[in-house]
Amino acid sequence: MLLARSGAFEIVAYRIVFSLVFCLMALVALRQWAPLRTVLRNRRSTVTLALAGVLVAGNWTMYVWGVNNGYAIDAALGYFINPLVNAAFGVILLGERMRRLQWLAFGVGALAVVVLVIAYGRVPWVALILALTFGLYGLTKKMVGLSVPPLPGLAIETAAAAPFAIIYLGWLASAQLSTVDLMSGYGLLMMLAGPVTAIPLLWFAAATARVKLSTMGMLQYVAPVLQFLLGWLYIGEQMPPGRWAGFIIIWIAMAIFMLDMAGQARRTYRNGHGGPAPVS
Repeated sequence: MLLARSGAFEIVAYRIVFSLVFCLMALVALRQWAPLRTVLRNRRSTVTLALAGVLVAGNWTMYVWGVNNGYAIDAALGYFINPLVNAAFGVILLGERMRRLQWLAFGVGALAVVVLVIAYGRVPWVALILALTFGLYGLTKKMVGLSVPPLPGLAIETAAAAPFAIIYLGWLASAQLSTVDLMSGYGLLMMLAGPVTAIPLLWFAAATARVKLSTMGMLQYVAPVLQFLLGWLYIGEQMPPGRWAGFIIIWIAMAIFMLDMAGQARRTYRNGHGGPAPVS
């Protein structure tokens, strides 16, 4: 909303450039040049990370385009579908296993998506593209795993997409089509898009290397719930009955999954300590 006067491609181009700037500054501050060089020597990891950069840039572009062109609700739906895509990739492609309650939560979540799609009355192609691109991004991050530290990995991702972003911004400037003055308050907002983008992706990279992709998929319902609260309470978007039904089913899926997680934590505690978990 704050960057609405700029087109989707321009916003994403600045996000890429300033995410890279942020990563380079962090590499200097944290002295992680050596891990970066180690990753770059591994061709497979470098190519995988470059692919991840292309996927996440495509995801950003579709999201910004959707929000700026009247598809904000479809964009939100995409992030509800994305956890199901992640869980499916984890089970089908990585051989991960889910417990019974997790399967139940997955099924309830899938039902919620069906209800939301029916409520829309059409195929939400923006949502499907968002779900698939970010699901594939999570899969590529899982493939590199703990062998690549989050910061060097994100630096390579943004560096892979940066040349295209710089060329596009250069063309906008030469054609006098740029909407951004970097010396203005609006320009500062655009520059802040770099760290605002990079920091959550660093956390995401750290999590995907340590947590099962199926578990990550279910936990990612937290983000669209927050988007829902922002849209409903702050932006004032309408919530017809069909959409309410879908959201309520989603919340039931989340509750089932959290119940399973709590039970697993208690079992793990008992196995490690030989007794019941303390009541907090």
